[in-house]
Amino acid sequence: MDYQLNLDWPSFMANYWQKRPVVIKQGFTDFIDPISPDELAGLAMENEVDSRLVSHDEGQWHVSHGPFDSFDHLGEHNWSLLVQAVDHWHDASAALMRPFRHIPDWRTDDLMISFSVPGGGVGPHIDQYDVFIIQGTGQRRWRVGEKIPMKQHCPHPDLLQVGPFEPIIDELMVPGDILYIPPGFPHEGYSLENALNYSVGFRSPNGRELVSGFADYVLARELGSYRYSDPDIPEREHPATVLPQELDALQKMMLELVQQPEHFQRWFGEFITQSRHELDIAPPEPPYQPGEVYELLQQGAALRRLNGLRVLCVAEQCFVNGECLDTPHRSAALALSEQLTFEGSVLGEALEDPSFLAKLTVFINSGYWYFMD
Repeated sequence: MDYQLNLDWPSFMANYWQKRPVVIKQGFTDFIDPISPDELAGLAMENEVDSRLVSHDEGQWHVSHGPFDSFDHLGEHNWSLLVQAVDHWHDASAALMRPFRHIPDWRTDDLMISFSVPGGGVGPHIDQYDVFIIQGTGQRRWRVGEKIPMKQHCPHPDLLQVGPFEPIIDELMVPGDILYIPPGFPHEGYSLENALNYSVGFRSPNGRELVSGFADYVLARELGSYRYSDPDIPEREHPATVLPQELDALQKMMLELVQQPEHFQRWFGEFITQSRHELDIAPPEPPYQPGEVYELLQQGAALRRLNGLRVLCVAEQCFVNGECLDTPHRSAALALSEQLTFEGSVLGEALEDPSFLAKLTVFINSGYWYFMD
């Protein structure tokens, strides 16, 4: 399915992105669900798929995590099934991500799909990421409040909610409508009938994640092994005092690690291309030899990227699922990162480079790209 999004992107980015929530009425005209509730339930029964059931009854909230064996015990009201990263496992659903590539790929996270019965929802809450919520089959009422400090509480150990809020958006959404919510705006949605919702989410790493990830990189490569030195250590009246210039020197030692472009860029490429969820990897059997890959591409065979695989260019390097593709062939690296399906002709002279061909073959044998039938 080729989904065409009715959205003035320049206007949206200038007025709403990371600024204000907005309802995009009929963002998708004549919207057709890419998945059925039964198919979604089937995914929630798989071990590799991240899923959960959220329900409430007489003020009590309940959460259970998949994989699930059956849904026969559920009633007809007040529950939702939520499945993460459906774009990794369901090809038709992955097509819903493509209209949003006006936002850089490195910010894209995954597609979460929920099926809710009447009254189903997860309660009022705040997210710390950008999300486009697409209404599929059924109707759902959404309320969004102003971005103000709000106390959060846990009605269940796996749920974080906020209290009541005054809505600035109160909308009954029908198939094809889209609700965009930036980080920090309280919101709540509940179904009026059996309904499917599709949430296209975007990454927003915090400082703690960045520092932790970079620290792991530093430790793995044994960087920063030089020690603090003070050959001209100043005298002081109080020996228990750390002087400001000493703190400055220590801070400078740490900052110098981050301020090495070659290491910072490589770390970030590895860090940001690692998937948060399992990929539907199926390595070919038997594995390909470079010569076979070359012949197939020369004959016009097309390679398709695995759904959910993160491929990005950072500075002059290309990264694939946490691995660096060291190659001087910039145009070929851009083709790998930007095109979801491609033929050998877009690789140009890189296809004649044994080193590039060998690395591409490794990626194909890892299940990252596959030849289309």
